[in-house]
Amino acid sequence: MLPAIFNLPKSHLQCFGELVYCIGNDMLSKCNSLESPLERFTAVVAWSISMNRPPVFGSAPYNPVLGETHHVSRGNLNILLEQVSHHPPVTALHATDEKENIEIIWCQHPAPKFYGASVEAEVHGRRQLKLLNHNETYEMNSPKLCIRFLPVPGADWVGNVKIKCHETGLEAELFYKANPFIALRRNHRAVKGKINNSSSSKILFEIDGHWDRTVSLKDVNNGKSTIIYNAKEVLTGLRAPIVKDLEEMWPSESAAVWSEVSQYIMRQDWEKASEAKKAVEEKQRKLLRERESAGETWVPKHFTVTCSKESGWDCSSIKKVVPPAPIVVPL
Repeated sequence: MLPAIFNLPKSHLQCFGELVYCIGNDMLSKCNSLESPLERFTAVVAWSISMNRPPVFGSAPYNPVLGETHHVSRGNLNILLEQVSHHPPVTALHATDEKENIEIIWCQHPAPKFYGASVEAEVHGRRQLKLLNHNETYEMNSPKLCIRFLPVPGADWVGNVKIKCHETGLEAELFYKANPFIALRRNHRAVKGKINNSSSSKILFEIDGHWDRTVSLKDVNNGKSTIIYNAKEVLTGLRAPIVKDLEEMWPSESAAVWSEVSQYIMRQDWEKASEAKKAVEEKQRKLLRERESAGETWVPKHFTVTCSKESGWDCSSIKKVVPPAPIVVPL
C-alpha cells in the first residue's frame, strides 16, 4: 500500500475524467462544428493532444476501488466513469452531449513495466470519439507514461499515438519524444507527427511542437503553418467541479469513497490519512471475501465488459445516454 503522504487527494477515476471535462475552452464542440472532414479531423488531433497533462512526479492518485464511479457534467456534456476491474485495474468511461450529438467511449487498462531506473506505464484499451451528426467515429490510443528515477527524476508522456477515422480514411501518427537527461528547452516535451489519407498514403500535413506549449500544423503542399493547439489557452482558468446536489450523489462516487482520506491529506495529517486509506482498502477486501464465500461474481453496474487474449479489455455502456450529474464544472 502506497503511504498516504505520496497520494494526491483524488482518485485515478477523477484524473481520467478531468482529461475530458477539465478544459478551458470547448474543443469538442469545435470538432463537431467544422464543415469539412479534414478540418474536423485536425480538430480531433488537437483535442487528443489536449488530454496530455503534465504529470506530477512523486505523487499518485488513489487506486480506484471496484465499482467506484465518477459522474460529472460540464454544460451539456455528461461524463460517467466506473472502475470495472480491480486486478488488473480497468476503467470504463462514457460521455454524451445530446445537444452536440457527441459520444465518447473509453476502456483503459494501464500496464506498468519496470526497467530498474524507470517505470513505463502503457495504457491499453480503446478510445472512441463519435461525431454522430457526421457519422464519424475516431479511434485513438494513449501515449505511455514514463516515470524516471535516475539520473534525473521526472515523469512524461512518450511513445506513439495513432488516430484514425474509418469513414473518411484520414489518419494521424503522433510521436511523443522522451526527454534527454540534459533536456534543452526546445526539445522538452516535443511532439511530432503527420496526417495522411490511408487510401493513398499521401501525407497532407506535418505536425510539430510541444504538447505543453503550442503545436503547429504545416500544409505540405504550400508550406503554410497554423497553430492547432495552445496549451495556455486550453488549460488556463480551469475550474474545479462542485457538488450541486449532495443527495443525488452515489455512495460509489470517488469524492464520497475517498472523502475522509482527502480531507486528512489536505490537512497534512498523514497518520489519520493513512488510517482512513487503510479502512477503505480493508472494506474492499472484506467485500471480496464475502463474494468469494457466497460464490458471487461482481458485475459492473453501468457497463458491459468483455476481455479476450486477442482484443484485450473492451466495454460498452448499458445506457445510451449519460444523465446529468450531481457534480458540475462551473462554466
